[in-house]
Amino acid sequence: MRWRAWDEGPPTVVTGLGARVHPSVAPARAVLFDFDFTLADSSEGVVVCMNHALGRLGLPPAPAEAIRRTIGLDLPTALGILAGEEWRSREDEFFEHFVRKADEVIVPSTFFLPGAARVLRALHDIGYPVGVVTTKYRHRVEDALERDGLRGFVEVIVGIDDVARPKPAPDGLLRAAGALGIPAGDCVYVGDSKVDAMAAEAAGLAFVAVLSGTTEVEVFSRYPVRAVLAGVGEVVGRPGVTSA
Repeated sequence: MRWRAWDEGPPTVVTGLGARVHPSVAPARAVLFDFDFTLADSSEGVVVCMNHALGRLGLPPAPAEAIRRTIGLDLPTALGILAGEEWRSREDEFFEHFVRKADEVIVPSTFFLPGAARVLRALHDIGYPVGVVTTKYRHRVEDALERDGLRGFVEVIVGIDDVARPKPAPDGLLRAAGALGIPAGDCVYVGDSKVDAMAAEAAGLAFVAVLSGTTEVEVFSRYPVRAVLAGVGEVVGRPGVTSA
């Protein structure tokens, strides 16, 4: 598997604050994160919104696990997977019903994963510029970060409403790197899915996978992955605890 070489890669950076940055992340000049299943979990709300929109099209509800596996994809692609490609002709109607319901339930149902808040604070305090690149609307990520007092630790957020092409196209990552004024090749992207890995490869970013989503570890062996971590909390270890 191609990430194994990084198990013995650059040494963990130990800062004056005692934080230990994982060696797969430490060489980067900026750290970009996916949102869903990487920093946060909004799956409960997404399941509600998906089944609400499917119902408004006259379709039966989809299993929660099937919906969870579409999180991180754009909505038209998710509709094709859950209902069949023939329903893509009604994607605008589906989108409208989903978004209206999401306005009610997504942010209240979103919670940050273990270690996410600590890692965002630590990277910010160490001096790493931090960004989020997601297929969510930007304002939903902003609202969730604001709610939990984390917005000040993230310099740039690129949502699906900010780009012409969603992941796996590289547009969002390139936009975030450009906004930070840092070459894409000097950034690392942390994500939980093959779509994230594909976007990073297309944009020329290093990629670090986390296993907090629905993607099996074997999938990441097909991509140039620096490391596979159990979760975002391993990006920066707790003071006095080895992170590698």
